[in-house]
Amino acid sequence: MKRSFHAHILTFLETEIVPRYDRFDAGHGRDHVHAVMHSAEKLAQFYPDVDETMLQVAAAYHDVGLERGREHHHSDSAAIMRADLRLRQWFSEAEIHLMADAAEDHRASAKREPRTIYGRLLAEADRQIDPRTVVLRAMQYTRTHFPDYTEEQQWQRLLEHMQNKYAEGGYLRLWIPESDNATRLANLRALIAEARTEQMPKENIERAIKKATESKQGDFKEIIYEGFGPFGIAFLVEAATDNNTRT
Repeated sequence: MKRSFHAHILTFLETEIVPRYDRFDAGHGRDHVHAVMHSAEKLAQFYPDVDETMLQVAAAYHDVGLERGREHHHSDSAAIMRADLRLRQWFSEAEIHLMADAAEDHRASAKREPRTIYGRLLAEADRQIDPRTVVLRAMQYTRTHFPDYTEEQQWQRLLEHMQNKYAEGGYLRLWIPESDNATRLANLRALIAEARTEQMPKENIERAIKKATESKQGDFKEIIYEGFGPFGIAFLVEAATDNNTRT
């Protein structure tokens, strides 16, 4: 279900909210918020009673709280949304609070489950469970927030993070059964378990991770193109490229 002003809202989000992500670390830039918005849109198709326009707004705002720091960014994102008077031209106070609650509930390390279907959909959309993406985001965060760490300390933090969040018994939880995240998480856990079962030396694990994140791999980046075709039909193309001019 989309509001009659859905296209207008998307323009507002793209011009006023998404650019704010340019100030964040590479793991939480425009690529990330676009990926979350796109995933949320896909998941909403399984829930026809969900207001897709509201879900897109919540997805666009979900990490803006990083402007105030990472520790409480989920609650800061909700506060920023509630304080944004521009939203009141389209949504009621109750709807704004519902969207803000969803943004606040998206964090993987949250101690409680999301309060609404909007929160569950947004939290699920925020789970980017791809080995390469997982490693790159974790390393980008470590290098940004722990610049004094030695290279060895950085890799050690990455390995601990992978174990604590993604391995069996990790704190990551999934909320939407129709999502393909469960399959992706199972595959990732299998890789982690295999490495532990075979007692793969830490140096080998680190070497594999480093190889995946070396500059040659890092030259590729994920991008999303958006546009309009004949009769005003909107389209969205996801790609990975090392040269924007020939994608």
